[in-house]
Amino acid sequence: MEFGRKLRELREEKHLSQGDIEKKTGLLRSYTSRVETGMTVPSIETLEKYAYALGIPLYRFFTNGEAVSAPKIRATNGQSTWPVGAKQQRELRQFAKAFKRMDKRRQKLLLQLAQQMAMRRTKN
Repeated sequence: MEFGRKLRELREEKHLSQGDIEKKTGLLRSYTSRVETGMTVPSIETLEKYAYALGIPLYRFFTNGEAVSAPKIRATNGQSTWPVGAKQQRELRQFAKAFKRMDKRRQKLLLQLAQQMAMRRTKN
């Protein structure tokens, strides 16, 4: 996955410069340049910073920009299988549908990222 190409595409779509990203993320402009040119692969934490600065959900780095609509996720007795609110359920459904459309290589990469995020969360 070329995160740099996708980052540049999303940044330009929002009419932001690398300097604007630097101000919003605290990451040096030169670092963003290296990511965009493929010289550096960002960590999960860095991808989260970029997503926040661009005002997009993290999964946008793994999709081709197509519209994501909510898939149907089974619930038990009319209740969610996870203890989350309605907004989180909608986001989870959107994510599941986007994940379903990804090729196997991207699915594997995303699962690895999620595992790393979960491990980081349990350490805190």
